[in-house]
Amino acid sequence: MDRERIVPSGLSAVQARALDLAARAARNYREGLPQQKARPTLSLDEAAGRFLGDLPEAGIPEDEVIEQIVSDAEGGLHKMAGPTFFGYVLGGSHPVGVAADFLVSAWGQNAGTSFETPAVTGMERAVCDWVIDLLSLPPESGAGLVTGGTVANMVGVMAARNALLAAQGWDVEAEGLFGAPEFPVLIGQDAHSAPFAALRYAGLGARRVQRVATDDEGRIDPAAFAAALALCQAPPLVILQAGQINTGAFDPFVDLIPMVHERGGWAHVDGAFGLWLAAVPELAGRLTGVGDADSWAVDLHKWLNAPFDAGMVIVRDRAPLVAAMSARGAYLPDTTAHWEPSDSTPELSRRARGVPSYAILRHLGRAGVRELVARHCRLAERIAKAVSAEPGIGVLNEIHSNQVAIACGEGPDGDALTMRVLRRVQEAGRVYPTHGEWAGRKIIRASAIGYAMHEPDADLLSAEIIAAYRWCLDNPA
Repeated sequence: MDRERIVPSGLSAVQARALDLAARAARNYREGLPQQKARPTLSLDEAAGRFLGDLPEAGIPEDEVIEQIVSDAEGGLHKMAGPTFFGYVLGGSHPVGVAADFLVSAWGQNAGTSFETPAVTGMERAVCDWVIDLLSLPPESGAGLVTGGTVANMVGVMAARNALLAAQGWDVEAEGLFGAPEFPVLIGQDAHSAPFAALRYAGLGARRVQRVATDDEGRIDPAAFAAALALCQAPPLVILQAGQINTGAFDPFVDLIPMVHERGGWAHVDGAFGLWLAAVPELAGRLTGVGDADSWAVDLHKWLNAPFDAGMVIVRDRAPLVAAMSARGAYLPDTTAHWEPSDSTPELSRRARGVPSYAILRHLGRAGVRELVARHCRLAERIAKAVSAEPGIGVLNEIHSNQVAIACGEGPDGDALTMRVLRRVQEAGRVYPTHGEWAGRKIIRASAIGYAMHEPDADLLSAEIIAAYRWCLDNPA
């Protein structure tokens, strides 16, 4: 663009208009959430058809680009930021975090090094310190802000890999895995897919792990675990779970982690959403012993409701974390005496993803975080009580946290009925739960986690499920 067209502010008039349009559209979207359907009204083909095609030779002005994006995205977005989205354990992107995210993009900082972005590093250090403290984890732990739970699990697994192989005299960072001594990996039968992805990314494989039997809530059985440990020929990596995806249950950490350490092993906890209960005194007992693990993965875009992407890995001993992650180049400043963002994550270049979480934590304070988590756990209990009072609808789990597993009828016919009820609820678009499988049944899975969810939203979900169930009974397929 010609210099003559640049105004003293550093923006052209068209660029300034583009920023104003984006901010206005964002505000209009959030203000209009109550009136929006909970699901997209466009099919994938319809939505993609608005965007696909050959890239034109000539571009268009910035403000027109923003106007077109806003227009073409209409009808193709889920109401994930609204209080009636009960799917996938997704937080609702808290408004103060969204506002801070505007700054992140406007600042345009590469947050990989403290030398270049000391203000961002200061905020991210605070986020790590505050989360570690809120979750009652060891204060000396190292931490890194990553994209989400999957990468947090991957980084934790890679730190464990470094430590377990170093204990056998093998430098995996220098020598790789070819010819490396083996170590066992144990994981619960009902673990989430994220740790399995983490094991693949770390080169440990997903099929070589030993799955350990679990109870009817998805918790590792201590007796089965002890038997599996007895067969280990080397100190193992053990992956435990704080918050089973269908039931919200917790592995018995107080029983399992000491057994891991007796064998010289490493205990990693996938605590994407469930670990947040540790911030609530009256709920923290459900995770007794979790602070004795060696590493933890937690999502900030779940219960903290940070905008995507936001996750955190925490490792008790920072040394294997830094050894596994650090990628210092000769051109980078020597800041080894300081907490360095890129020493704890797999990225040298990244956006300042910790800033929105800093804003949310500053806004909520400790009391606000506690209230958020406790409220959602109460809402899950409220939903379970309401739907299970309807004859023919059952809840297949105890309410351990914020997850409700709902099934209609019995047997194969019941599975078909459950899916019909779910489709009808989703198509109505007033609320949006999602599907799953639990206890040999197809289920409607409801996750109470959005920052704006309150009792009327939970009651609406229950009423929609019950109404859809009654309609399906009156209108057989």
